[in-house]
Amino acid sequence: MSHSANRNVVPHSSVKSYMIGFIFSVILTGIPFWIVMSGVSSQGMTLGVVVACAVSQVVVHLIYFLHLDTKSEGGWNIIAIVFSALIILIVVVGSLWIMWNLNYNMMVR
Repeated sequence: MSHSANRNVVPHSSVKSYMIGFIFSVILTGIPFWIVMSGVSSQGMTLGVVVACAVSQVVVHLIYFLHLDTKSEGGWNIIAIVFSALIILIVVVGSLWIMWNLNYNMMVR
């Protein structure tokens, strides 16, 4: 086999890997859906479960569908993802802080 034929092979891609990712994704979608639709828990608990399942879903997609792990690209992919997550966290927390502050200052006066 020549080297050009090996370039088209995607590492870690198999039907088993995709099926495991699909099953995890369905479970991580079904749990929050059931909790929200049944109303079995408090709002805080529901929010916690939805956020936890959302974060888990992101990790499942990164590992099983995008095939990102600590070995790919010498670990640089993980560093880029952590940096991106940090920037997103700063933007979201900063936005919520600003909105809370504006709401507080507008309602007091």
